[in-house]
Formats: sequence, structure tokens, C-alpha cells
Amino acid sequence: MSDGFDDAVNMTAAELERWLATDESRSVGQSDGGESVGHESGRRIVALLRKKKGELTDDDHAHMRKVVGYVHRHLAQRPDGDVERTRWRYSLMNWGHDPLKD
Repeated sequence: MSDGFDDAVNMTAAELERWLATDESRSVGQSDGGESVGHESGRRIVALLRKKKGELTDDDHAHMRKVVGYVHRHLAQRPDGDVERTRWRYSLMNWGHDPLKD
């Protein structure tokens, strides 16, 4: 996979798919009234996780780099205290990273 993607995405395709089906998942992220950017990215990550390495396109690799960048930037903004039920954690999970799994 793309550099850092396997570290940034610590949820399995099945875990991420289950998460994306929740109200909490849909409650966070920037959107123009439709699906949020993170939620859309999560669906794309599920597809990437299910692809064989040889099937990945340049566009897939570009998205994987975007995911790595997002996860690293967002982790640096971790709020104090218990993060279990925070928008911060929910946003990260939409991008395939559950900070409580670390």
C-alpha cells in the first residue's frame, strides 16, 4: 500500500463499513448539504482496502496519500480528556483511523 497508509488506516474494511452506517459517522465533517468529505472518503477507503495491491491506480495512490495527511494532521489536534464520544474521534474514524485502537 501507499507509504504510511497501513499505519494511518487501522480499521478493517468491515469495521469501517459498519461505522459508516452509524448516525455518529454521518454527524461529522464538512459537507455542502450532502455526504461529508470524510464519509465519502471512508467509502473510498473501504474499496481500497478490498483491492489487491496490483489493482491500485494512480488516483487510488493519490487518495491514500490524502488519507495519510489527514490522519496525521488530525491526530496532532487531539483534545484533552476522554475522546471516546467526540466529533474529533468520529471524524478520524470516517477516514479509517480509530485513535482508541492505538
